[in-house]
Amino acid sequence: MNDTVYSSVFKKELQDLVGLKRALGFAYHTEACAFRRIDSFFIENRLSTKCVTKELCDLWCRKKSHESVTNQAARISTLRVFCRYLDDIGIPAYIPSKGLVRKCARYDAHIYTDEELRKFFAAVDKSQSVPGECPYRGEVMPVFFRILYTSGMRVSELRLARVRDFNPDQGCITVQGAKNHKDRIVPLHPLLTARCIELKKKIHSSSPEDEYFFMNGWRCFPECHFHNPPSRQGQ
Repeated sequence: MNDTVYSSVFKKELQDLVGLKRALGFAYHTEACAFRRIDSFFIENRLSTKCVTKELCDLWCRKKSHESVTNQAARISTLRVFCRYLDDIGIPAYIPSKGLVRKCARYDAHIYTDEELRKFFAAVDKSQSVPGECPYRGEVMPVFFRILYTSGMRVSELRLARVRDFNPDQGCITVQGAKNHKDRIVPLHPLLTARCIELKKKIHSSSPEDEYFFMNGWRCFPECHFHNPPSRQGQ
C-alpha cells in the first residue's frame, strides 16, 4: 500500500509508479519520500499540464548551494526514473541524461579515533532546535546518532523507524521489511532505551503509531541525507 500522499498535477502518476514498484517486490519507501520533493517542485513551479519540459528538468537538476554532488546526482536520478515512467505510459517528458554531474571521488572508509568520536558527539549534543522549522532537532539528534553508532543499523533503517517499531519493554527497534523483505529486531543499549522512552514522551505524546519516531520537525528525516556518520561497525 502506498501511504505517501502527493498533490501535484502528477499525483496519480507518482502514486501509480510507487504502487507498481512495490507490486514488483521493491520496498520503495525512500524513493516514495524522494518523489514527494518532486511533487512539491511541480507545485512550486505551478505546473498545470502533464508535460515535463527540458527547461523544467534543467531547473530541477541545477546544483543547490548547500548540497553535495552525491545528493544532486540522487535528485537527478529520482527525476530520471519518474520521467522514464511518464514516457513509457505516453506522457510527454524530457528524460535527464546521465553524466550531468561529475563522478564522485572514490570513498575510502574512515575509522574514527576516540578523540574524533568525542568531538563528533560533543557537536551533536550542541544541536539546537529551531522553533517553526526544526522544533525537535535538539532532542532527536543526540539519540539518533548514538543509536546509529552503537546498533549497526543503516541510516535509512533508523530514519524510517515509526513509533510502533520502538518497543520500550524489550528495549529494541523492529526494522520493517529489511534485507530480503524480512523484519529484523535490533536491541538497544539500556541507556539509549531510556532516552528513547523520554523522547517518545516528549514529542510523541499524541502521535499516531505510524508517525516517524525520529521527527526533525514538521517533517521527518526521510528527506534528509547524512554523509558518512561514524559507526562501530568500522572499528
